[in-house]
Amino acid sequence: MRKILVLFFAFPLIIIAQWDFSISMGLDYKSTPSYRDYINSNFSQYGKKLSSFSSAINFGSEINYRIADNTQFGIEISYLIDSYNVNIGMSGLYEISYSFLRPSITTYYVISGAGYKFKFGGGLGPRFVLLTENNIVKVNYTAKGFGLLLKAEGNTLLSDNLYAVIGFDLRYDFISELKDEKSNNKIINYYNGKPVNMTSLSAGIKLGIAYIF
Repeated sequence: MRKILVLFFAFPLIIIAQWDFSISMGLDYKSTPSYRDYINSNFSQYGKKLSSFSSAINFGSEINYRIADNTQFGIEISYLIDSYNVNIGMSGLYEISYSFLRPSITTYYVISGAGYKFKFGGGLGPRFVLLTENNIVKVNYTAKGFGLLLKAEGNTLLSDNLYAVIGFDLRYDFISELKDEKSNNKIINYYNGKPVNMTSLSAGIKLGIAYIF
């Protein structure tokens, strides 16, 4: 009898408990003022100038656990890459590129039905930047910080447990000044005398697939 009662009360929890796993790729439209000013002040005279907002590719993956009818918690990992290069004459090719790792703990309000699911929520987490500048000599810089995330996502059934995903997000990331991994020197924008940081505001769109079980 005791086993029957345990199963009876556990059964609704088994039905509610649900995992989502998704992978995606998309574009971020971002504004990184300190980085943009550094490029435009020092190198745009040789070629293209960075606008207030520019695009960059991002890749993402996320796993979520549904703890109630309308609530999910999860972990998202977003990875953004961007680069800039220009020929500066006798010195050759100037290149600067960076990767931006953005893990977040997330929570969502969920609306779901037969063959669809909508998720609205947000998250926060640490941020990590690795930037490489090649101007005759190649130097690696790093920075850390903290970020906030707002997100909306729609899932449409493709077959069985497989769903198509379209998502939109808004991020604000507070990132420290870039420092040389070896010497601890900072990148300085000599036109304003300030160290360069990677604090940014971005809006992104992504497409992907999700497995919901």
